[in-house]
Amino acid sequence: MAISKSQLSVAIQRSCGSNAVVGSLLFLAAVFMAGSACAQSPNLESILGPQQGPTWARITQLAMVLTGLSVAPGVLMMVTCFPRFLIVFSFLRSGLGLPSTPSNIVLVGLALFMTLFVMAPNFDRAWNEGLKPLGESKLKPEDAVVRMAAPFKEFMLANARPSDLQLFRSLAVDRLKISAGASEEDLRVIVPAFMTSELRRGFEIGFLVVLPFLVIDLVVATIVMSMGMMMLSPQSFSVPLKVLFFVLIDGWGLLVGSLVRSFA
Repeated sequence: MAISKSQLSVAIQRSCGSNAVVGSLLFLAAVFMAGSACAQSPNLESILGPQQGPTWARITQLAMVLTGLSVAPGVLMMVTCFPRFLIVFSFLRSGLGLPSTPSNIVLVGLALFMTLFVMAPNFDRAWNEGLKPLGESKLKPEDAVVRMAAPFKEFMLANARPSDLQLFRSLAVDRLKISAGASEEDLRVIVPAFMTSELRRGFEIGFLVVLPFLVIDLVVATIVMSMGMMMLSPQSFSVPLKVLFFVLIDGWGLLVGSLVRSFA
């Protein structure tokens, strides 16, 4: 069937008209969706309140909020028992002679979950006494912060060595110009004293963990040298023996149980 030129031109015009209508509809839909998305997106005032002061002050305030949120997990780990667990687990891996087994993510995960287990009462108190009333608008933010910090302060005071507390209290009086009575409740004194105590206790426990493996290394090295096998590394025999010894005595259970009981 032949198509005339007039019919072809009419079809082209109709096609162009329909494409123009479809394009116009798509354009209007895109504009409407962009407008609704902009209307639903949160602005800075909904987070930080109405603007007060110059723009650079608002930018600085927002940067401080983001910095605080990024640093908060690390600070929270430093005021808990996480460092002691991680240090002892690292000593254990070195004592076994396994530089990459268990992997770092396994050790960190184990230390993190053991920290949650030990610190569960403190987290519950911080939630019930501080964070939950703050969310219900029953407390002011400054009062909620004091109540949330109280359980961790008690934990740190119970586990920090008296000599470390006395050291940082004297330093606070000299350098920070804090009175002797006020330094006993100041987190700037309690936190570094607790961290120093945790590092010391972690290294002490790590030495006791490594000591049996060191004895096994010495015995195996002595036997290998007495047999005249100078070119054979003693690690080839000592590593399987240390792993077998650790598994037979249920080392993970003994170590984790002792670490949990070591906290006041």
